[in-house]
Amino acid sequence: MIRDPETLNALLDSVRRFVQERLVPAEQEVADTDEIPQDIVRAMKNMGLFGLTVPENYGGLGLTMEEESLVMFEMGRTSPAFRSLFGTTVGIGSQGILIDGTTAQKDKYLPLLASGDLIASFALTEPEAGSDAASLRTTARLEGDHYVVNGTKRFITNAPHAGLFTLMARTDPANKGAGGVSAFIVERDTPGITIGKPDKKMGQRGAHTADVIFENCRVPAANIIGGKEGMGFKTAMKVLEKGRIHIAAICVGVAERMLADALAYAVERKQFGQPIAEFQLVQAMLADSRMEVYAARCMVVDAARRRDNGENVATEASCCKLFASEMCGRVADRAVQIFGGSGYVADHGIERFYRDVRLFRLYEGTSQIQQLVIARNMIRDAAR
Repeated sequence: MIRDPETLNALLDSVRRFVQERLVPAEQEVADTDEIPQDIVRAMKNMGLFGLTVPENYGGLGLTMEEESLVMFEMGRTSPAFRSLFGTTVGIGSQGILIDGTTAQKDKYLPLLASGDLIASFALTEPEAGSDAASLRTTARLEGDHYVVNGTKRFITNAPHAGLFTLMARTDPANKGAGGVSAFIVERDTPGITIGKPDKKMGQRGAHTADVIFENCRVPAANIIGGKEGMGFKTAMKVLEKGRIHIAAICVGVAERMLADALAYAVERKQFGQPIAEFQLVQAMLADSRMEVYAARCMVVDAARRRDNGENVATEASCCKLFASEMCGRVADRAVQIFGGSGYVADHGIERFYRDVRLFRLYEGTSQIQQLVIARNMIRDAAR
């Protein structure tokens, strides 16, 4: 749902210029240093990128899902690390508070998140609980007016920079399923929190992940999201559903960037006396990529509009994430193939994107988990 086309177009133009003029030129620096320059971080805050999805009354832009997706199409046309810096805040880091938080929780944290003064992380995955999120082992035991948290979270995006964690922990040890899990707001300076060494990853340099260790960490009982135990897994699923559409939109944007680079190279690069774009087998790779990008874009917009209309889009969100992330990987592979030997070396940057986009098929639920979600929803609906 687009509320005000003129205002949205102004925002999209601003993001488009920012990507082309500030972010694309900084891609290699980020890849070399594994850091996003602070002047870019400040510019992101000033543009309101950290508050894209936070309601206006809390200082954000309050974008609808469709509007957010259109912005992510633009943000995807550069290294994914830039989006990752604010993505956890506008998505899985803040949405639990926005969707299920109490009024007091929203009033306290959402303005800080919207301004970028507070970066949020989503602490769900554990060393032995990734796709099977309901089996997590981190515990939160109520003692007086505090919960004592113990456990380790793994691969937590933005953990080294986060001032706030949306934490999933088991509050009912007798309930081994999803119903025993609760969601908490945990501030970074709470005693008992240790951030591990940043992970060395295949790609996405500049986007940092690390372990977060909780050792007798005392969290105020008032910080349980929604003020109620046992609702954490439901909160997580609501957040991830929205996040899957968001990631699908990023996949579309990145694929469009890779395809544009591959097309430009194919038009310029000559073999046998003519541009390689004139060769039909190269044209086939370009055409297949264009077709798949278009299909993914249509899926994302449709799912976003359905969500804005209040429909249950659990299946559609998983369809988007599955198709768009797999599509993005195929486009990356074809782009490297079109570049040939030049695509395998670092000079053109396409090999960096090839490594970067591999992550899209893993986080926010692997491709295999999306298949299970889709099929199980189909079977359940058929039984009704």
